[in-house]
Amino acid sequence: MPLLIAIILFPFVEIAGFIIVGRAIGLFPTLGLIVLTAVIGAILLRVQGFSVLQRLQTDVRDGGDPGREMVHGAMIVLAGILLLIPGFVTDIIGFLLFIPPFRDFVWRRISRNMVVVSQGSGFFRAGPGPGGPGGPRKPGGRGPTVVDLDAEDFSSGASDPNSPWAERDRLDDDRSDDDKRDGKDR
Repeated sequence: MPLLIAIILFPFVEIAGFIIVGRAIGLFPTLGLIVLTAVIGAILLRVQGFSVLQRLQTDVRDGGDPGREMVHGAMIVLAGILLLIPGFVTDIIGFLLFIPPFRDFVWRRISRNMVVVSQGSGFFRAGPGPGGPGGPRKPGGRGPTVVDLDAEDFSSGASDPNSPWAERDRLDDDRSDDDKRDGKDR
């Protein structure tokens, strides 16, 4: 019930914010400020979003706990959406979500009740135990399969004529020969 009341009252709070800021700085500066926060939000979303995505990929690749970065990524997307919505209250919340210490505070509050499951590569959980900090990377503690090849085991020389890629290679060679005859360079 309190959430429903907050959702109903929120637009009135935003309208009150517009009126207060509009009286203080005028109509056009208020509208300019709203457009400016939307542009800043889009830029911050792009910059911080790529950064979080790279950290998430590193955590998953190294067998770490991706939960924190997943939540940070979700908060950054939410922050970008909030900055695109016209209103000063949504802008304040959006800018707060772009601040890493504030996101860490939110993460600490919600991580106690959160379990992250990764499809196909074991499971990850926030906290100690399998998949968590200090625990094995996967149930059973086995790492990824490693294939060690010597130079003579692997060659990038002539391809197998029975390979499904052999036909494609022959077509590429024929095209480059035709281009040379026509005087075209690739």
